[in-house]
Amino acid sequence: MFDAQQWLFESVFQPVMLWLDMTNYLEDGYVAAAWFLWGCVQLAVIALVLVPLQRLRPVELVTDRDTIRVDMLYTLLHRLGIFRLAMFLFLQPLLNDAFSIFRSGSMGFVSLGTFQLDQIWPSVTDGALASLVIYLIVFDFADYWIHRAQHAWRPWWALHSLHHAQQQMTCWSDNRNHLIDDMLRDALMVCIAFLIGVSPSQFVLIVALTQLSESLQHANLKLSFGRVGERLWVSPRFHRLHHSVSHGFGHNFGVLLPWWDMLYGTAHFENRYDPTGVNDQPAVDYGRGFWAQQRMGLVRLRATLFKANQ
Repeated sequence: MFDAQQWLFESVFQPVMLWLDMTNYLEDGYVAAAWFLWGCVQLAVIALVLVPLQRLRPVELVTDRDTIRVDMLYTLLHRLGIFRLAMFLFLQPLLNDAFSIFRSGSMGFVSLGTFQLDQIWPSVTDGALASLVIYLIVFDFADYWIHRAQHAWRPWWALHSLHHAQQQMTCWSDNRNHLIDDMLRDALMVCIAFLIGVSPSQFVLIVALTQLSESLQHANLKLSFGRVGERLWVSPRFHRLHHSVSHGFGHNFGVLLPWWDMLYGTAHFENRYDPTGVNDQPAVDYGRGFWAQQRMGLVRLRATLFKANQ
């Protein structure tokens, strides 16, 4: 992967950046090449593995392919780094100002440089794999609480509800989010990465592994990991309960690990595959196309904030 990243950077990213007079961002361009390559790997796994699996063991028949095509657009924007590039251009100046007393990192991601969490227990975290696991667990713990906040705080739910409004959930549905919802979450994760000193290469790999697992979790796939496995890693069945119209939302917030749901009393392991969506549908319009969904999210957010200020 590193050889491919080097080739892509030198052959494509570096010449373009030099032509655009962006020499100050060449390090960021090298990291961007990694985002793009890992995105291509994810798309290949989704198309070649998860899509065929959905056809073998579907939870429900596909009746609305148009909404799935919109989800595919969200996936391409996120997995190929297009959204992250926009985040970098928008947030990097703000982050540089906020953390100007520290060393800046790459691709919308800041590294403290003087502190690394995995060095607290050097005898335990000796090796890249152990370090990666430590950081993955920390990020997942943070993701659990961010996810709960997305449901508990009404303005944030006004945006996050777009993700839950998908009634034809598939392996393409993970990135179906309002852009502001994603910006809020990513900004928090950037700050966490800054505080615990994750290197850019580790961060890219953690995000790629997390996203790929989330694609599996959202798949239209009748799959459980069994009594033990369900308590070790979030399965499609476990996460589908979270999206259930009649039973979800208050359960199964875990992104990768169900441990946090078990620890804080939000886990539900019932073996069922419910219809997905939001219980105010179809009375509330969540939009059909990409721009309509983004616009309706802003309408819901405005209504929520206006009501809160009355």
